Amino acid sequence: MLPTQAPSHREIIRHFESRDRVMAGLIRRHGPLRLKRNRRYFLVLCTAIISQQISTRAAATITARFHGLFGGQRPTPGRVLAARPEALKGVGLSRQKTAYLKDLSRHFEEKIIRPQRLRFMSNDEVVLKLTAVHGIGRWTAEMFLIFSLGRMNVLPVGDLGLQAAVQNIYRLKERPGVKELRALGEKWHPLETVGTWYAWRQQDETLIAY
Repeated sequence: MLPTQAPSHREIIRHFESRDRVMAGLIRRHGPLRLKRNRRYFLVLCTAIISQQISTRAAATITARFHGLFGGQRPTPGRVLAARPEALKGVGLSRQKTAYLKDLSRHFEEKIIRPQRLRFMSNDEVVLKLTAVHGIGRWTAEMFLIFSLGRMNVLPVGDLGLQAAVQNIYRLKERPGVKELRALGEKWHPLETVGTWYAWRQQDETLIAY
C-alpha cells in the first residue's frame, strides 16, 4: 500500500523551510494541515459527476434528491443500475449525467473498479482506471487521489484555483502554466498535496472537502 499518512506539522515546516521558504511562511500562518478524507469511494464519484458544470447549491439539491431515490438506503452500484433512467432524470439529472452514473455503477458492479485495490495502485494507475469511466476526467481523478485516497504527492496542474493561488502567493505577473507548476511541484516533492492544500487555503479560507 502506498503511504498516505501526512507528516506532522513540524515535519512539514522543516520540509518546506529547506525547499520553499515562501510556502513555509504560508504554512506557519495557516497552522496544521486539516485534510479530510472521504472513504465512500462510489458516493464521492457519484457526487463529482452530479456536480459537473452546475452551481454548488444546485449540486447539493440534486445530490440530496438522488440519495432520496433509494428509500432511505445508501446509493450502491447495484441500486443505481436498477434505477429507471426516468427516475434519475426526475431528480434533475441530465440524460448525459444519467448515462455517466450508470457507467460508473457498471464499473463498480462488474469489478472493473475494485475499491479495495485502489489504495495499492500508483497515482497514474488510479487516474487511468477512473478516467475510463464516461464523465470522469483527470481533475476529478486527482481530487479523488487527494480527498479519498489521501495521497500526499498530487499536484493538479489543471486546477484553476491552484493556478490563481500560486500567481498570488509568488506575485507572478501571469497565471502559471503547467511547466511552471511542475517546477514548483519538484520543490515541494514528495508533499505536493500539502503545498496545494495550503495554496488553496490562501485563496479561500474555507476548508475544502470533496
